[in-house]
Amino acid sequence: MTSNVWTPLDVGALRLPHRLVMAPMTRARSGHDGVPTPMNAQYYAQRASMALIITEGTQPSDDGQGYPLTPGIYRDDHIAGWRRVTDAVHENGGLIVIQLMHAGRISHPSNTPHGRQPVAPSAVRPAGKMFTESGMVEMPEPRELSAKEISLIVDEHRRAAAAAMEAGADGVEVHAGNGYLAHQFLSSNANRRDDDYGGSVQRRIRFTIELVDAVAEEIGRDRTGVVISPANTLNDIAEDDVEVLYGVLTRALSSLQLAYLHLNYKGDGDLVEFIRLHWPGVLLLNRGNADLATRLGDVETGLADAITVGTHALANPDLVARLRSGASLNEADRSTFYGGDERGYLDYPTQQQVSR
Repeated sequence: MTSNVWTPLDVGALRLPHRLVMAPMTRARSGHDGVPTPMNAQYYAQRASMALIITEGTQPSDDGQGYPLTPGIYRDDHIAGWRRVTDAVHENGGLIVIQLMHAGRISHPSNTPHGRQPVAPSAVRPAGKMFTESGMVEMPEPRELSAKEISLIVDEHRRAAAAAMEAGADGVEVHAGNGYLAHQFLSSNANRRDDDYGGSVQRRIRFTIELVDAVAEEIGRDRTGVVISPANTLNDIAEDDVEVLYGVLTRALSSLQLAYLHLNYKGDGDLVEFIRLHWPGVLLLNRGNADLATRLGDVETGLADAITVGTHALANPDLVARLRSGASLNEADRSTFYGGDERGYLDYPTQQQVSR
């Protein structure tokens, strides 16, 4: 095990005890009303030994919901539900930030409280189907946002960030990747606007910068992070100018003096090194195509300040203890990733339980 992994790390206002961070993972197990449940609180508390937990994507508004049974953070009952989660994590010695995720066009009216047409930078229907409680369905063509509505969405993120802090979160991460709304604005195939939010790279990054800056102004720059996923084609995204786009975006984000940049990237190391060159602050790295040993090595070499781990943290609530001791790891049951009950959610055994 590499030595740097176990050294503390200052991430804005937060002091992480080591360098293993839990990646955000949609699990579709919140209430139908978007309120986190006691089961959600137990799930996150089980994983409180991770240096930092980044929650599943959490919608800042009705329009922001993409999938069924995902949590919100824009009503009083959402705040109360998240307070149960954050209290449980803190009581177990952990730190937790809530990820704000507006799904944009990756949605379906039947998944949202108001049954409304999805919104997007442009009226471009994404390829692919959406999971709903009645089965897989084609995603509809979204409605193009007006400039005024864009401004309202920025304000929704500001208010959602304030709500997250009221709920006891240690910070907020803004989702600008994986094909969701901010990423749709960055993408040349989803964004066909000809106003101040489309066309040139500088205009396509404007929405992301406004979102992140609004959140940072509201809760503090030292408690604000952002995740990006360059060259990620998930959710029908195409980027034909990756290096130019993310060079400009990373430099613009660096001027905001955020707590961290979270890079989710499955390609080779060249783009990671390029982003690292343009990002002077703390970099959290999720290289999903690499094995765990390689990813841990990224901390040792300084390519990453910390790594975010998804599936391994999902299947091993005591991942930190297992890696410290060299114990074997549980295998994840992919059939239970999304939706369902406690199976594949709360019942993964710890090494201590296995050895009894």
